[in-house]
Amino acid sequence: MNDTPAGVNMPHIADVAWCPGCGSHMLQKAVKLALHELMIEQDNFVMVPGIGQAIKLSNRKLVVMAESGDEDMLGEKSHHFLDAIRSNTDISVIVHNNMTLGLTRTQTSNASQHGMKKTGKSNAVKLEPVNPVGVALAMSAPFIARAWAGDIEHTTLMIKAAIAFRGFSVIEVCQPCVVFNKLSTFQCFKNNIHYLPKGHGTSDRRAAFQLATGSRKLPLGIFFRHDGAGLYEDAIGIDTDLLFQHQQHYEKTFQTMIDACR
Repeated sequence: MNDTPAGVNMPHIADVAWCPGCGSHMLQKAVKLALHELMIEQDNFVMVPGIGQAIKLSNRKLVVMAESGDEDMLGEKSHHFLDAIRSNTDISVIVHNNMTLGLTRTQTSNASQHGMKKTGKSNAVKLEPVNPVGVALAMSAPFIARAWAGDIEHTTLMIKAAIAFRGFSVIEVCQPCVVFNKLSTFQCFKNNIHYLPKGHGTSDRRAAFQLATGSRKLPLGIFFRHDGAGLYEDAIGIDTDLLFQHQQHYEKTFQTMIDACR
């Protein structure tokens, strides 16, 4: 990956096999830029596919980012996504949304647009797509944003803000699938996105929900943030020591619970 910014120590084996033109290339660049600009070292950063709160709970000093596609986050593993929002663990989650199930080729996802047809299929999607921002707002996530991969600078800003936020942060990143989604193309996104106004108040959840659901066009930016929401780590008493350093304490607590049940 020759475009890695100076100072970002990315392993040379981190090659990818995405299609040329895939929005994931642009998203990857935005993530690397964000890490570089925030001066986050590789040893202090973990990215996991799916939800990563277990890693964060074992070492609170790590910067943890979870990433996965629209079907994973909004479909088959949506229960993990919802539970993680509810817990408010201090991690950042990227829902990269290309509105299709590209890996399985012939399937649509829960975020596919109404009327979308898969290549070689006659039936179109009859259901309305799941709105990741709307879901996150309904679940009271404390930081919610949307970006689109074609604007790398703006996506980088959203990722930086999410990482810096203390709490569970959700970023939906809309991106094209140039092979298997002929509806949500680069041009379609360009024609159907707009940026939230600078005067948008990010403390009003109701106004944010109206923005997220009130138009067919996709607003981009930070919809909502609630600084100071209680963290799960604090609620269960996890400090900044590594988890294995507490093993004796946990064993003693577990034994006390067993004795109490006898």
